Amino acid sequence: MLRVGSKAGCMACRIVVPTRTGVRFRVPLQKLHPLYRAIHHRYYGNGNSQRPPHRTAARYFTSMSRLPMRPPKPPPRSGGGRGYQQQRNFWVARLAARLLRLRYILLGGAVGGGYTAKKTYDEWKDMLPDLSEYNWLVPDFVWELSQQIDLEKLAKALPEMEEIAKLMPDFDKIGENFTLLRSLLTSETSGDPPLKATDSSTAASQDDKQYKKGLLGELVLIQQQIQRHEEEVRRAAAANFTRPPPPEPAPSPPSNPSPPHHARKSSDKEKIDQLQEDLLRTQLKYQRMLERLEKENKELRKVVLQKDDKGIHQRKVKKSLIDMYSEVLDILSDYDANYNTQDHLPRVVVVGDQSAGKTSVLEMIAQARIFPRGSGEMMTRSPVKVTLSEGPHHVALFKDSGREFDLSKEEDLAALRHEIELRMRKSVKEGQTVSSETISLSVKGPGIQRMVLVDLPGVISTVTAGMASDTKETIFSISKAYMQNPNAIILCIQDGSVDAERSIVTDLVSQMDPHGKRTIFVLTKVDLAEKNLASPSRIQQIVEGKLFPMKALGYFAVVTGKGSSGESIDSIKDYEEDFFQNSRLLRDGMLKAHQVTTKNLSLAVSDCFWKMVRESVEQQADVFKASRFNLETEWKNNYPRLRELDRNELYEKAKNEILDEVISLSQVTPQHWEAILQKKLWERVSTHVIENIYLPAAQTMDSGTFNTTVDIKLKQWTDKQLPHKALEVAWETLQEEFARFMAEYKGKDQDDIFDKLKEAVKDESIKRHKWNERAMDSLRVIQHNALEDRSITDKPQWDAAIQFMEETLQSRLKDTETVIADMVGPDWKQRWLYWKNRTPDQHIHNETKTELERLLKLHDEHTAYLANDEVTTVRKNLEGRGVEVDPMLIKDTWHQLYRRHFLQKALSHCNLCKRGFYYYQRHFVDSELECNDVVLFWRIQRMLVITANTLRQQLTNTEVRRLEKNVKEVLDDFGEDTEKKSHLITGRRVQLAEDLKKVREIQEKLEAFIEALHKEK
Repeated sequence: MLRVGSKAGCMACRIVVPTRTGVRFRVPLQKLHPLYRAIHHRYYGNGNSQRPPHRTAARYFTSMSRLPMRPPKPPPRSGGGRGYQQQRNFWVARLAARLLRLRYILLGGAVGGGYTAKKTYDEWKDMLPDLSEYNWLVPDFVWELSQQIDLEKLAKALPEMEEIAKLMPDFDKIGENFTLLRSLLTSETSGDPPLKATDSSTAASQDDKQYKKGLLGELVLIQQQIQRHEEEVRRAAAANFTRPPPPEPAPSPPSNPSPPHHARKSSDKEKIDQLQEDLLRTQLKYQRMLERLEKENKELRKVVLQKDDKGIHQRKVKKSLIDMYSEVLDILSDYDANYNTQDHLPRVVVVGDQSAGKTSVLEMIAQARIFPRGSGEMMTRSPVKVTLSEGPHHVALFKDSGREFDLSKEEDLAALRHEIELRMRKSVKEGQTVSSETISLSVKGPGIQRMVLVDLPGVISTVTAGMASDTKETIFSISKAYMQNPNAIILCIQDGSVDAERSIVTDLVSQMDPHGKRTIFVLTKVDLAEKNLASPSRIQQIVEGKLFPMKALGYFAVVTGKGSSGESIDSIKDYEEDFFQNSRLLRDGMLKAHQVTTKNLSLAVSDCFWKMVRESVEQQADVFKASRFNLETEWKNNYPRLRELDRNELYEKAKNEILDEVISLSQVTPQHWEAILQKKLWERVSTHVIENIYLPAAQTMDSGTFNTTVDIKLKQWTDKQLPHKALEVAWETLQEEFARFMAEYKGKDQDDIFDKLKEAVKDESIKRHKWNERAMDSLRVIQHNALEDRSITDKPQWDAAIQFMEETLQSRLKDTETVIADMVGPDWKQRWLYWKNRTPDQHIHNETKTELERLLKLHDEHTAYLANDEVTTVRKNLEGRGVEVDPMLIKDTWHQLYRRHFLQKALSHCNLCKRGFYYYQRHFVDSELECNDVVLFWRIQRMLVITANTLRQQLTNTEVRRLEKNVKEVLDDFGEDTEKKSHLITGRRVQLAEDLKKVREIQEKLEAFIEALHKEK
C-alpha cells in the first residue's frame, strides 16, 4: 500500500491537508476524504515534463476502478511487442480519466464554496443586534393594520405574470418575421450578380453601413439598389444610343457582314434587356416585402386597437385626428358663410366622367363595396363625404345615426348600400335628378389610410330621358364648387378603356387647376385598355402627362376588377396584382412600379392630403378668428343688452312660454267657462229657435197644437243639429281663450320675434285637435232629457224664463226695426235734419210698407202669409198711385212687417204672463191666459245651462289637456324641422347669433385639431 511521507505526495494532497492542521502525512491515502482520494495524483509534480516510469507498488485509481482484488501483475518486459500493445490499448481510458477529474474538481469547489458561504452567512446573522426590544418605536396602528390586512388575499388578487405577459405583443412572432425578412433580403441581394456588378455599389458602401441593422435598413438598402439599377439601365441605354456608327466598309458581297459588329450590338441589347428584367424583378420583390411588412403591422395594430377598445388600458378615449378634422368639415358644410369667410380646408374631391370608375376607386381605398351600383345608370346623385380612419374593426356609420354597419358581413354591406341610396333619393327634390346636399359617412378599419374624400356625381355630356333638363349644368356647378377650393386635392378619374378624346372631366379639371399643383390623375380599367388598344404606348403617354392638356402632381394606373358587382375587395386586389406582374406595361418599362395598384394610390393621396392640411389649416384658423372678431363687434354695437341666443336657444325659450300659456287655461274659473259657453251657444242657435220653432208654433190656434209642434221640432233639432252646434261652440271658445291668454301674456319681457312662431303653433294645434266623438252622443242624450222637462218648480225660475223671453224678443224686434229702416230709407226727420234722400227702391219699399200697414190694422189677427188675392189687391192699389211693384217685393216687405207685428204682440203677452205662475201651477184650468211660450223659453234656457255645464266639464277635464298635448307635439315637430324653425324665427339678430356660434365652434375645433396635429409630429 502506498504511504505518504513528509517529503512525498502530490500538490493536491498538500493543499487539502496542510501541515499546520496537525495531520501527519503518514496517514494512509485510503483514510483521506473520498472526494480527494478520487482526484489524487499518482505522481508528484516536480516540473519535469517527462512522465516517470510505471511502478508496481501503486495503482492508478479512478471513479471507474475498484480496489485491487488480485495481486499485481508482473511488470512488462522491456523488449517485446506485448508491453507496447498494452500501453497502446489503455491510452483512451487514461484520457477519459483525466477529463473526469475536471468534473470532480468543479463539483468539489461548488460544495466547498457553498459550505463556506453558509458559514459566513450564519456568522453575519449572529453579529446582527436583536431588534425585538425596539418594537415600541413602531406605532400601534401599524401592527393593527398588519393584522387586519390579509396579505395572502392581496397577493392572490394581483394579476399573474402569465396574464400580464398576454398584454404584451408577441415578440417571438415579430422576431421570427424580422429574421425571415432579413434572410430573404440577404439571400436576394447576395444572389443577384447584376446588382453587385454596378460601379456605384462601392461608392455607396460607406453610406450603407448605417442601415445594416434593423428591418428599415434592409428596405432602404433595397431601395438604393433599385435606384442604382435604374441608373445602370439608363447608362447602358445612353451608351448604346450615343455610340458612333461604325465606318462603312468597302464594297463587298452582302452575304458577308461584319460578325464582330453584330455580335457587339446584340450583346448590348441583351444586356439592356437583362438589366430591365432584373430591375423589374427587384422592384416586385421590394413591393412584396413592403406588403408583407404592412400586413404584419396591420395585424399587430389590430390587436393593440382591440385591446384598447375592450378597455384593457384604462385611459381616456380621445378622438382620432381625422375624426376631429371631419367634424370641422361637417360644421362648415352647414355654415352659410358671411363676411367672405369661405371653406378652404383641404379634402380629396373625386371627379370623373359617368361610369369611369370613381366609386370603384373609392371602394378600393375604403376596402369595402359600400356604394350602390348600377349598369350604366347614374347612381351617385349627391356628394358623399367619406371619412377614412383606422380602427380595430371594419365598420361604417353615418354622421346622424348611431348604427354601425359591419363591413365584414354581406348583409350589413347590402343594408349600407340601400341606406345610401335612400338618402340620395331623399335629398333630391321633386323634379330634379341630382342634389347638392352632402351625405356624411365614416369608415373605420385596420390598415385604412386616414383622409377625407368627397365622391361627386359623374360628369355627363348629354341629358337622357328621365333626367331634369338642368342636370348637366347642376353637376358642373357642384363639381366646380368643390374644386374651386384652392386647398382641395382633385382626384381625376379617367376611364382607360375608352378613347381619351371622349373625356369631359379633364377639361373641367384643367380649368380649375391649370398648373396641376393639386391634381392626381388616375387611369382606371388598364387591363381593358391594354387588351383593346393597338398601341400600348398610348397608355404610356397618358401616365406621363403627354396626351392630355391637363397637368397633375402624379399619374397612377389601377385595375378595379373584372366588371362584376359580386367581386370582393380581396379578389380585386389579387387580380390587380396578378395583372401588373404579368403585364408588359411594367415589363417594357412603360409604367413604373410606384405608379400602379390602388395601394400605392391610396398612400400617395393620403400623404398629399396631410401635407396640404399641415400647410393650410393654421391659415384657415386665422381667417375664422378674424371673422369671429367682426361678428362679435357687430353684436356689441347693435344688441348690447341681449344675450347671444341662436335659433335653437330662442326656440326653446319660446317653447317654454307657449307651454306656460297653455297651462294657464286650467286657471279659468268654471263660472267664466259656463257664462261664455251659454252666451255663445245661444247666439249660435237663437235664430233657429225663433224662426223654425217658436214662430211656426205660435201660428197655431190652441195650446195643444202649440206644444205638439214644439215637441216635434225640438226632437228633430236635438237629433240632427244641436249637439254638433254645441261642440263647435265649445271648440271655438277654447280657441278664443287660448288666443286671449297668448295675447295677454305679452309684457315688457315679451320678445316680438316669437309672434310668428306662436301664431303658427296655435293654428297647427287647433288644426290637429279633434273633439272626442263619444262626447257628441252623450251630449245628445243630456240635451234631449233637458228639453223634455216642462216642470218649473218655483217663481224665480218662472221670472227668469220671462226675462229670458223678453230679452230675446226685444233683441229680435230691434233687429227687425233695423231691417225695415234700411229697406224704406230715412224718415222725414233724417231727411230734414241730415239732408238724406230715399233711393227709388227705398221709395217703392216705403209705399209698399204703408199699404201693408193698412192691411194689418184692418186684420190684427192676420196669419203670417199673404194670400194671392191680397197680393194682387196691394199691387193694384200701388199701381193706382203710380208705383210699379213686383209681387215678390210685396211678400218680402210683408214678412218683415208681420215679424215686427208678431214680436210686439209677443212682448205684450210676455208682460201679461209675469203674473201667470199661479195659473201655470193649475195647468191654466179655468183661465183665459195661456203662457206656453214662457214654458218653451224656460226649456230652452235650462237646456243652455245644462249644455254649458257639460261642455265646461269636458273642456277642463279632457280637452284642455289634449290641447296641451297637441301643442307639445307641434312644438316637438317644429323643433325637428330645421327649415320650419328658420322660417318662423327670422331676423338679422337670429342670423348673427347663428353665425357667431358656428364661427366660434369652428375656431375652437380647428385650434384643438392644430394642437393634436403638432403633438403627432
